[in-house]
Amino acid sequence: MRQRLSSEPDRYRGRRRVPTPPRSRYAYVAASAVVGAGVVAMGAGANFPDAKAVNPTVLHNLENASSASSQLADRAADPGRASRGEQRGADKAVKAEANAEDVWLLPLDEYTFTSPYGIRFGKLHAGIDLAAPEGVPYKAIHGGTVTSAGYNGAYGYAITIKNPDGTETIYGHSRRVLVKTGDVVKAGQVIGEVGNTGYSYGTHLHLEIHVHGNPTDPITFLRDRGVDIKLQVESVYAGMAASEAS
Repeated sequence: MRQRLSSEPDRYRGRRRVPTPPRSRYAYVAASAVVGAGVVAMGAGANFPDAKAVNPTVLHNLENASSASSQLADRAADPGRASRGEQRGADKAVKAEANAEDVWLLPLDEYTFTSPYGIRFGKLHAGIDLAAPEGVPYKAIHGGTVTSAGYNGAYGYAITIKNPDGTETIYGHSRRVLVKTGDVVKAGQVIGEVGNTGYSYGTHLHLEIHVHGNPTDPITFLRDRGVDIKLQVESVYAGMAASEAS
C-alpha cells in the first residue's frame, strides 16, 4: 500500500461538508423508487407463471394509483362534471330552495307606519297602513300564488296571494298591479305600486293577513317570523342560517 508523503497536497483538507438533504427529499425519492419498482415488477410479473409472486403491497398501491388516474381521466373527459366543491354549492342551493317557505320580508324599503290593526270609525280596520309616495314599488312579503289581482271595491286595485301555509296576504289601494291571477311569486318580488285607489284617505299600502280565513294583526304575525313593521326590520329566514350552519 502506497504511503502518502507529507509533501503530497491534502485534497480534502479545508473542504466544507455538503449538507445532508432533508429527510422529506429522501422519502420522496424512496417513494418514487418504490412506485417505479412496482411498475417494473408488474411488467415482469406478467411473464411469470404465478402472478402471485408480485408483492401484494405493491399491487395494492398501484391499484390505488390506477383508480385515481382513471377518475382524473374521467373528469377531464367530461368538463361538465361537477367537482366536490361545486356539488356542495348545489346542495346548499337545493336546501335554500327547500327553505324558501320560511322567508318573510318587509313590503317596502322605506315607509311611514300610519295606522294599526283594530277598530277604526266603529269598524274593524283589518290590516295596517304604510304611507309611501305614489308609484313606489312594493314587494311580496312571502312567496305564494296570486289568487286575485285587479280592482276590488274598497280595496281599490289590490292583490291577494295565498301562501303555502294556507294564510293569505292582501295588498290594497295600489296605483297599479304588476301580477295576474295564477302567477307564482317569491318573497321580495315586486308585485305592485303604491297608490290611493278605492276607499283611501291618502297614498299608502294597505296590508292584511288572513289566517284560516280570518284577519289577524300583521304586526304580531310578522314579528313572530322575524319581521318588525314598526322598526322596519326584517330577518332573512332562519332556515337559510340553519342550512349554512350545516
